[in-house]
Order: sequence, then C-alpha cells, then structure tokens
Amino acid sequence: MFIHLTTNLPTAIQRLARRRLLWPLVGLVIVVVLTVIGLRIEGRPWLSPSGGIAIWIGSAWSTETSQQLFDPYTIVHIEHGLVFFAAMALFLTRVSRPWQLFLTVLTEGLWEIYENSLLTIDRYRETTAAIAYQGDSILNSGGDILAAVVGFMLARRFGWRYALIAFFLIELVLLALIHDSLILSTLMLLFPSLGLKSWQLGVTS
Repeated sequence: MFIHLTTNLPTAIQRLARRRLLWPLVGLVIVVVLTVIGLRIEGRPWLSPSGGIAIWIGSAWSTETSQQLFDPYTIVHIEHGLVFFAAMALFLTRVSRPWQLFLTVLTEGLWEIYENSLLTIDRYRETTAAIAYQGDSILNSGGDILAAVVGFMLARRFGWRYALIAFFLIELVLLALIHDSLILSTLMLLFPSLGLKSWQLGVTS
C-alpha cells in the first residue's frame, strides 16, 4: 500500500500544479508551521493546563475556554473568514481563490500570534470581560484557524453579500447569548467602556 501511495504521489502533485493549487497549498502549510513556532516562542502550551482534551466547550466563561479545540469564540473566527472573503472579493479581485485562502490563513495566523502576545493578553484582561484570559493553547489556535477557513469557504459558496448578512446575524446571536462579539470585543480593545464591561460581566451573575 505504501509503495502504491508513493507511486501516485508525483501524479497527485502534477494535478495540483495543473490546477494552480500546489504553491498556495505549500504556502498554507508553511504558514501553519510558522504560526505554531511563533506560538511556542510566546510560551503557548500545546494543550490545556488541565491536561484534558475536548472538541467543544459550551460555556464562554469556562476555564477551558480558549484551551480546547472549539468554544463559543470559535464562531468569532468563522466571522473572520467571512470578512476576509468579503474584503478580498471586493478589493483583491485579481487574486485567485487558492491564494485568497492562503491570505486568509496567513492573516489568521498572524492574528493568533498577536492575540497571544503578553501585551494583548493583558489588554484583553484590562478592557474586556475576559478578565481571566490567559491566552490560547496551540490546540485552540488551530481550531481558530480552521474556523476562519470554514468561514472563508462558506462565504465562497454563498457569495460576499450573504457573507456580510451572515456576519451581522452572528453578531446579534453572540451578543444575545454571551454578551460579546467580534465588533464589541474590538471596540472594547480600542475604546474601553466600564459600562459595557459591566454589562458583559452581568451574564455570569
């Protein structure tokens, strides 16, 4: 079986090259590897400090949030993919879809490294409801990157107009369920509001 797979490998590579998928795919893999290296340099653990592994954590306020593969904030990263696709569909029309996907993963990877810097972690804890935020595990960052890819692919399937509609609908659902969203957390990082922070924390009382 191994010999059969090895024999077919050059053919598979040639097919990817003909479809102009090879180099975007190679670049995507390199970005993921470099993101993991960057997160490790920042001191991010591979897994949750608890040692457990879970696919989904349902509470936005659990100590396992941002430590396991997926959690409610994963939906925010799906929004990232929706926004990235819409932006590129509007402003990078000459860039092929495979390279747009590469740029999505690159942008999300850079965001994960920035988000998990000590400066940003402290900023989150000071200005948002994430007062106990300790940064992401690498497992969770991988889930976040995957979520952005899912958002991108959904937007590609339905078009950028529907992607933007979905984005704002998701924002409303997140605000109702967890008192947080992509827009709100961004505003809180840039323009902290004690009133909004109190409202956010009220969801746990």
